[in-house]
Amino acid sequence: MIVDCAVYEDGRRRDGDLALDDAYEAGREAGAFVWIGLHEPSTDEFDSVAREFNLHELAVEDAIKAQQRPKLETYGDSLFMVLKPVRYRDEEEVVELGQIMLFVGEGFIVTVRHGEIGPLDGVRRELESRPELVRCGPAFVLYSVLDRVVDGYLPVVD
Repeated sequence: MIVDCAVYEDGRRRDGDLALDDAYEAGREAGAFVWIGLHEPSTDEFDSVAREFNLHELAVEDAIKAQQRPKLETYGDSLFMVLKPVRYRDEEEVVELGQIMLFVGEGFIVTVRHGEIGPLDGVRRELESRPELVRCGPAFVLYSVLDRVVDGYLPVVD
């Protein structure tokens, strides 16, 4: 399912909800980028996103099936990354794993999350409160997600 679809321009999120088609167009404008967040998408849900951004079919397959090892791959002008966020549950003494896949290219970032670990709404809120960072574009969103996942490991290894 699509969790969030937003266009950022000059460091700020555009007002209002956007349909995917509108987001694709807006992401092509100079100084703008689109961030589409999905949670456990089906093949059908992800098809239009994959087509629009010309995402590599192997990376798309990985993003839909999940259960991938952490990795970083480049496909032409885009980047595909798999991250494994973790959480320790004290009451059960269990480490839970999630999975986040990121596609990054010119004018877009697509985040695909599997499991309940690693929600990105906190990352989005923090970035939206700092337009000077959002102006750095999709690469800074990638950095922010990576930073959040790495920070999540500290309580687990302690």
